[in-house]
This record gives sequence, C-alpha cells and structure tokens, in this order.
Amino acid sequence: MAPSVRLSPAARSLFDEPLAIAVQGLGPRQQVTLRASLRDETGELFQASARYQAGDDGQLDLARCPALPGGSFSGLEPMGLLWALQPQKPFWRLVKRDVQSPFLLQLEVLEGHGERPGRLLAQAQHERAFLRDGVRRVPVREGRIRATLFLPPGSGPFPGIIDLYGAGGGLHEYRACLLANHGFAVLALAFYSYEDLPKGMKEFHLEYFEEAVNYMLQHTQVKGPGIGLLGHSKGGDLCLSMASFLKGITATALINGSVANVGAVLRYKDITIPPLGTNRKRIKVSKSGIADIIDVLNNPLEGPDQQSFIPLEKAECCFLFIVGQDDHNWKSEFFAVEGSKRLQAHGKEKPEIVCYPGAGHYIEPPFFPMCAASMHLLFGKPVIWGGEPKAHCEAQIDAWQQIQAFFRKHLTGKPSGTSSKL
Repeated sequence: MAPSVRLSPAARSLFDEPLAIAVQGLGPRQQVTLRASLRDETGELFQASARYQAGDDGQLDLARCPALPGGSFSGLEPMGLLWALQPQKPFWRLVKRDVQSPFLLQLEVLEGHGERPGRLLAQAQHERAFLRDGVRRVPVREGRIRATLFLPPGSGPFPGIIDLYGAGGGLHEYRACLLANHGFAVLALAFYSYEDLPKGMKEFHLEYFEEAVNYMLQHTQVKGPGIGLLGHSKGGDLCLSMASFLKGITATALINGSVANVGAVLRYKDITIPPLGTNRKRIKVSKSGIADIIDVLNNPLEGPDQQSFIPLEKAECCFLFIVGQDDHNWKSEFFAVEGSKRLQAHGKEKPEIVCYPGAGHYIEPPFFPMCAASMHLLFGKPVIWGGEPKAHCEAQIDAWQQIQAFFRKHLTGKPSGTSSKL
C-alpha cells in the first residue's frame, strides 16, 4: 500500500492542543524525512524537518519513534514538527492576526535523509484553529475601550480576565481567544497604537484600564465579584499597576513582567509613576548585529529609580509570576523575587512564582515556535529574546496549565488539581 500520513484529530485541531502524527505504508526500516510548513497571514514561511526510520512493519508513529540527528530536532518529540518551526525570513515571529481563520499546516514525507529533499512519498494538510465552535467574538467599542471580548459557549456567567500584550502595541486576540476556549470570558485589550488610541508609548492613564475593568465587572456574562488580569512583558507591569490601584481585581498573572513601571509615564488621578531609567551603553551587540538588552534597565531598588517600583503591596489580589530564566529582554526572575519580597514585607501573601530554565521572553500558548530574536519596536533593531527551543516549548505547555489553574482557583473557588510537570 502507498505511504500515507495519519493525523489525530484528522482534519482540524485547536492550536494549543497536541496533534498526533504517524505515517503508514512505508517499507521496513525505510528512511524518510518529515517536513512541516506553515505560512503566516503575511505569507511568510515557517518550516521544520526531521529524519526518521520506519519500524520493521513500515509504520512510523512520532509518539513512539525518536527523530534521528540531522534535522530541526532529534529524540522522541511527538510535537517537534510544530514547536521547531522556524521562519525563513530572519527575525520574524509567528503571530496570529485573525483568530477567525486557522493556520494551515502542510506535512510532507520525503524519501531518504539527504541534504536535498528526496522524492515526495505522501502529504497531508491540517487546520490549526484558534476559535472553538460556539465561542463568541465580540468587538468592544464602549467609551474609550478598544478591545475584543471572547465568551465561551453556554449561558454563563464565566470567570472574567483582561489580557494585555507588551510594548508592540495593537490588538492581539489569539491568547485571549485560546483562553476563552477553556471556559473564561476574556477581554483582549489594546492600549496604544490601535485605531484612535495614542500612537506612541509616552504615557498611560490608568483611568483607561479602569474603564475596561468596570466594563468586565458590569458584564452580565462575567462572574463576579472580581476579575483576573493576565499580562506579558510591558502588559505585565500594567497589570501590576492596575492591581495596585484599581478595585475589583482578584487574581493577577504576569508572564515575564516587571515590578517597575517601564517605558512610559504612568498616571492615575494625582499619582505619577515615572518610567524606570535606562542606559543604552549597556546594550551588547553580537557580531551578527543582534542586540542583547538584558542590562539596559536600571535597578528599581536604587536611587531615584525606586520611584518606578509599582506599589504592589496596595493590591488586594493573589499573584502568579511566570518566569523564563533565560529571558534576555529583562531580568524577569529578579523582578518576581523582588515583588515577592515587597509583598511579604508588607504582610501580604507570598505570590506563586513558577520558573522555567531554558525559557526565553516570549512564553506564548502551547506549540507556538520559540522566537529567539526579532525586531524590537522601541530599540529599532533585532534583539535576542533568549530561550532554548525544546525547554521553551515544555515551559509554554506547563505555563498554560498553571495560568488556567491559577485563575480557576481564584476566580471560581474551584481547585483544578493541576500540578507543575517541571
């Protein structure tokens, strides 16, 4: 029988779900190369390949058969063809702009292990979707709020979360949407460089974020009495500021966030928090022209920079810090530890800190390929984000479970029974 690719689920799966890949109909111990390809919405190509040898029965199951050296990865990696995807264009990061359409994954089985691809033996296509059937996507344009609300299927009300991305600006929906698939009402909130919001990152007013919090607290589909906040990078310190000054926040999770206000002045009523100082002379540039900016920020424990430290001891919520220990954007682990010390010094509950060795800055939902380096909008040049692909992938899978368990526990009162796999 001719070789064929067998996938489970067969035609379509959610992006954060595992995909089982197998090949049948090969010759006994036949050597083949498997190649995965995916184009983002701008047409840029991401690819990964791995070398395999079929069993005596001509079967090849990626869950049982290790990849041989010489490809994008080696060893037993059932999802390797997805997490090892790399852009063909340098410094390009995989993001999903339109969550209503899936990514199309192409899988090819090629003859042999040569440097040049051998004859095509079999191929398959698979849709990696973001929106589960029944999840409602509601654009929100109320007052100044520019956002998208995702509501799970069913009558609700659901535990509510506001989701903030980092310094790139715009409106990113994919994490909020994937989280809504798991039973949360999630508001993906833009805060600059989107529609009629401010174009640059000069200053932020917490009153804007307060409007979004009140919108969620008053929504009939959002289960009170409080909501959760989830922020990555600059979104993390904005979430900390929201939790410190605004009412109605029950749980705050930060992914590689800062405990100091970074990049822009923050204002709320008569309070002003200056941005943490920087020194560009501390940028290290490699021979390949990629910048390492990990030492650029000043220490928020010293001198006038102490004014940038967010007074998180004012918060009336629980905290979760997700930390990539190889984050090269800034010192995420240092920030998490100092945040924990500050909370405990003021008699507050010790936050949960989950550290991942080998994980870089962009800890995304599961199976997004690691972005090692890309353009930094504020620095105007490519920067290194850190991370080692396999460890980073494992961190993303575990962190996704940790984040959901944290919000379930604190927003619904139900423990979810998940424990860290690392």
